[in-house]
Order: sequence, then C-alpha cells, then structure tokens
Amino acid sequence: MSVLQKAKQHYHSTMSGEMKSIKVEEWDETVYFKPNANFAQQGKILELHNKGKIAEALVETLMQRALTAEGKRMFNFGDKDTLLREVDPEIIVRIVSIINGTEKEVEDALGN
Repeated sequence: MSVLQKAKQHYHSTMSGEMKSIKVEEWDETVYFKPNANFAQQGKILELHNKGKIAEALVETLMQRALTAEGKRMFNFGDKDTLLREVDPEIIVRIVSIINGTEKEVEDALGN
C-alpha cells in the first residue's frame, strides 16, 4: 500500500467515526458534527479569515460543519445572510468554538 493510500485510509477512518454533539439550549436543538473537516471544507473558511472577515468565517464554519442527527447539513448556503444578521453571534461563536475545539481560547478572547 502506498503512503497516499495509507493517508487516505487514515483520513476516511477518522471521518467515518462517531459524530459529536452540542446541546444548544437557546435553540432547543442539538447540533451534531464530525470531529474533522477536510481542506475543501476549510478552504472558504480560511479565505474569509485571511481577509479579516471573521464573522463570515464563523458562519461559514457553522454552515459547513453543523449537522442534523441524520448527518445532513443543518443550514444551507441560502441561510448565510440570516445567520449573519438575525442570529445571536455569541451562540454561533460558542457552537463553532466547540466544533473547532477552541472553546477555551475563544472564551479568553471574548473576556468570559
């Protein structure tokens, strides 16, 4: 087996693992997510972040990674404006920080 095949096999084993979840009390909803994301998913997020569009990067992360219990995307890309303008940003930050495994760093940055 080539190194590339081994790398792919490893990646697929991590992506097919059990979904994690976050209970969002304010929404009376549970958000599911897979522990890893691929570069295709992260590309747009990194591009927005590098342009200083942090709020858009957070919303993009939520749209890319938030799943239903059945593993389907919770939000579609038509929801972006609504998420940016009509949803509590602190909740989005909290969800995305948990998804990204950076909850403590985000809380520290926000002074919480």
